[in-house]
Amino acid sequence: MRPLVLAFAGLALLAACDTTTPTLTPQARPQGLVKPGAEPEGPTRSAESQALSRYYARVQTELLSQGMMRSDGGGVDTRFDAETLARNFEIIAFFDEHARGSLTRASGKPGKLHRWESPVRMKADFAPGVPQDIHDKDSAVISAYAMRLGRVTGHPIGVTRSTSANFHVLVGGVDDQDYILRRVREIAPNISTSALGIFRDLPRSIHCFVLAFPGADNGDVYQLAIAYVRAEHPDFLRRACYHEELAQGLGLANDSARARPSIFNDDDEFALLTSHDELLLKMLYDRRLKSGMSLEEARPVFRQIAAELLPETS
Repeated sequence: MRPLVLAFAGLALLAACDTTTPTLTPQARPQGLVKPGAEPEGPTRSAESQALSRYYARVQTELLSQGMMRSDGGGVDTRFDAETLARNFEIIAFFDEHARGSLTRASGKPGKLHRWESPVRMKADFAPGVPQDIHDKDSAVISAYAMRLGRVTGHPIGVTRSTSANFHVLVGGVDDQDYILRRVREIAPNISTSALGIFRDLPRSIHCFVLAFPGADNGDVYQLAIAYVRAEHPDFLRRACYHEELAQGLGLANDSARARPSIFNDDDEFALLTSHDELLLKMLYDRRLKSGMSLEEARPVFRQIAAELLPETS
């Protein structure tokens, strides 16, 4: 792989954050969802790590008690039409949530279409301090989800254990910072100091994030991604992080308060990829769209695709 030092101007950061005030009326919880508790506080974990586990367990409990973090994919209460789908695609695929390579807000100006052209080879990388039960459970979650993303997009997406991985999913806690920083430097040797600092000084409000790196030869095509998920999260919150960050790392860089039902919305109503989100991914990897397209070039194309996906609502 070519050095990525020239591509950092186009590095995209996509993060899942705390939401203090839900913007939607909570709906009934889907049947069969068990509320996971906090992970056990092992004697070798630092006081900071244990405090984070308790904090994120409270965050999850509060969201669930409000009827948020739905896992039903949407239903009769979240119907949407082709026009809405096209509008949401425009906002989520052509705008950025954060300025490139930082945690500051983006400018609000549309960019170009970014996505992968080469096969996506995901690899889960658990820090030494992550318990084995999390390693085993989450490896299965990531593998199944990668297969789902491949089916939805029609793009080659899968998991690997080899050094050929180009989408790395790092899982670790605050006690694993040295390991995480070392792995990030190994994966992206030319990463900027500011981008590396995100891993070092991540605020508590950021649950997880993904950095997507375009290639040096084509700034519109992703060639490498690094997702980071906190090990202190309870099971369901970690699963929600995998769903959002792995999908956003494919090229859906923004969130929208108007997108519903969607995980690309900071209100936390939905925790897992929805039927609406699957259509966004299908649109993103439709061959009629091209990496590097401007919004003006792409708008008539993705509006046509949305109309084909939801013909009864056009």
